[in-house]
Amino acid sequence: MRILFASSEAFPLVKTGGLGDVSSSLPTALRRRRHDVRLVLPAYPRAAQRLADPTRLPGPADAPWSLIQGLLPGTSVMVYLVDWPVYFERDGDPYRATNGTDWPDNPQRFAAFARAIAAISTDDAQLDWAPEVLHVNDWQTGLAPVFLRDHPRRPGILFTIHNLAYQGIFPAATRHALGLPEDLWHMEALEFHDQLSFMKGGLVFSDLITTVSPTYAREIQTPESGMGLDGVLRARAASLHGILNGVDYREWDPEKDGYLAAHYSIDNLSGKARNKAALQAELGLPVREDIPLLGYVGRMVSQKGIDLLLESCAPFLAAGRMQLALVGNGERWFEDSARNLAHSYPGACSVVIAYNEGLAHRVEAGADAFLMPSRFEPCGMNQLYSLRYGTPPIVHATGGLADTVIDANPATLEDGTATGFCFVPAGTAQLTGAIERTLSLFNEPGQERWRMVMRNGMARDFGWNASSTAYLNLYRSLKPTT
Repeated sequence: MRILFASSEAFPLVKTGGLGDVSSSLPTALRRRRHDVRLVLPAYPRAAQRLADPTRLPGPADAPWSLIQGLLPGTSVMVYLVDWPVYFERDGDPYRATNGTDWPDNPQRFAAFARAIAAISTDDAQLDWAPEVLHVNDWQTGLAPVFLRDHPRRPGILFTIHNLAYQGIFPAATRHALGLPEDLWHMEALEFHDQLSFMKGGLVFSDLITTVSPTYAREIQTPESGMGLDGVLRARAASLHGILNGVDYREWDPEKDGYLAAHYSIDNLSGKARNKAALQAELGLPVREDIPLLGYVGRMVSQKGIDLLLESCAPFLAAGRMQLALVGNGERWFEDSARNLAHSYPGACSVVIAYNEGLAHRVEAGADAFLMPSRFEPCGMNQLYSLRYGTPPIVHATGGLADTVIDANPATLEDGTATGFCFVPAGTAQLTGAIERTLSLFNEPGQERWRMVMRNGMARDFGWNASSTAYLNLYRSLKPTT
């Protein structure tokens, strides 16, 4: 099949979160299955620098953009970078300036990207290639289905929601600046409470909708988790599918991970202790095998429950019962609170305010348990990495976390199925209780049951085989029969 996969980020070209991982690993999995999948994203400077074997292609006649064609590093996936310098040739990440504020022209930037996606999808970009299926992802690509709505060469379109909390909502007047037709300005199209919603464009004008776990697909159809779009999603329930994200085990595997101090496996866990000692040393923590080290890697925002984490961990740090390694960045208040915690317990808590890919791998391998107290989590990737790295995750049982982690309670410890520690609801007391259970199991003499939970997680397979099959089945249902 010919598939165009459109995203605002893809690892290792550019990544701010899980979308970047999925946007490289799913196309790579499809390519391994011999499908003609091509990836399109904006030509951010960093992406252009990292593209393998780049060549420049002209865009449509008289268009203000061109294309840079190359390969996703380490794969045979063809990539098109939309080179539109006025929108994408700038410092910062895909969405924010270097000072952390959103680019004020983000609606213009991603509307432009969507127009380029539409041109490639219909071969108006003069590539002598057009997809049978267009797979668009999150609000940054939400206008592409809108621009294709009446095109005679429109491909089948699948839209994936990676996080409904980020909807690309802008003032109503933005529609005039973008030149959008007035017949789209109503509640069954792009209007959302008298604002313009890019996300809604993807939901309304795509043929199929997916999101990144079965539980999240159910949750977003409720007023509690639907972020104001639950009515739209209930109306499209027959076209909405929850498909769990997969992991690229070529990148995330403790047996061959190049970022680690030592490799280890389900059959030989000895390298796990060496990674813990190396991580403690790297972060300036006392090197102690007997005290549990808990890790966190992620954005420091309310969704991730970082406030719950900081409040719950403080008493354990004060009592000398655990160490804590925090890696990430986000809202200034949470960053400052994390720094204050590390300042209060310098021998027990280390905070790195940055995203560092190598350090993320080393925390997964070196921590004894991994904290993910997210208030909501469409899929989550770090709990999947943690399971493979023998680092039992501590999770709020929501969305993809509920779908992938089996709580270590008396029944599952007895029948040997436990893989982590779950709590509900998302509260400080509940997280504190889950941490207490984690430390208690870790401290059992001999650690026999702890190692069982570690190995159970390592044995789970969350690779892309099943998930890519599910996507291919949906793609085939969209493929023209003539």
